[in-house]
Amino acid sequence: MIDLAVANDQETFERMGEPLAERGIQVHHVPVRERVVPLGADAPWDPDEYDVGFVYPGRLMEGGVADALLEVPWLNDHETVLTSRNKAEVLARLERADLPVPRSVYVSNDVSEAELAAVFDRFEPPVVVKPNSTTRGVGVAKAHDLDSFLGICDYLSLVHDYRATGDQSFLVQEYLPNATDYRVMVLEGEYVGAVERRLPDEAVSEGQWKHNVHRGADATGVALPDAWRDLAESVATELEIPFLGVDLLETDDRLVVNETNARPTIDEETKYDPDFYDRLAAAIRTAAQG
Repeated sequence: MIDLAVANDQETFERMGEPLAERGIQVHHVPVRERVVPLGADAPWDPDEYDVGFVYPGRLMEGGVADALLEVPWLNDHETVLTSRNKAEVLARLERADLPVPRSVYVSNDVSEAELAAVFDRFEPPVVVKPNSTTRGVGVAKAHDLDSFLGICDYLSLVHDYRATGDQSFLVQEYLPNATDYRVMVLEGEYVGAVERRLPDEAVSEGQWKHNVHRGADATGVALPDAWRDLAESVATELEIPFLGVDLLETDDRLVVNETNARPTIDEETKYDPDFYDRLAAAIRTAAQG
């Protein structure tokens, strides 16, 4: 039996426990955040207690402590989580690899109002303003005119004034109206399933436009065309991330890679390929071997 350390005890932890236990992998919750952790001989974890970690913790400081105390390899390690978290880096690398992404401009604060106005002029309004390293749609805004755009940028500058803020950057992107949103899962370079994320009609009528499940969108399992699967696999290969969620946006005439997530939530088993957990278990065993 392989002992797997999982830092998050929410949806993914609950869903993976039984299927992986049936395949010889015992899942353990190892809480690393919002707690007190002695660092000496009375540390909460025995290095010999676990064989492998699932995905590196999202809070990188807590992750570093857990990494040092657990002494385990990770399916998705620190480097892969850090890569995916940097949205601008991902977009730049994918565009260099000739993979389709939204038109984007990276802004590292502080910059002048004139420079921001020039950025806005690059796009047909509205534009999307997106903090470079947040998740779950936190802080993402849409600006329909220059005044509102500059107001959003002012707000970000105020946040960045706190010197403890490590990332003082954000993205400005083209807005793709009426785009359909997909989360595609790729494991060790191969497609293993996808969901369409759709907002309820009531939310759309109220002006909501972000398709994050954590903000009320429904995720429905879908079968994607081979070319779309190939695109998601190419993203994971380019970024060298073993277990990756790839977010695609489809419009009438385009399909683009919007974001990636190296700490993806696992949905219900029925929304993925039938051998998903067989392949996940095999990947965890491979990671455990170092």
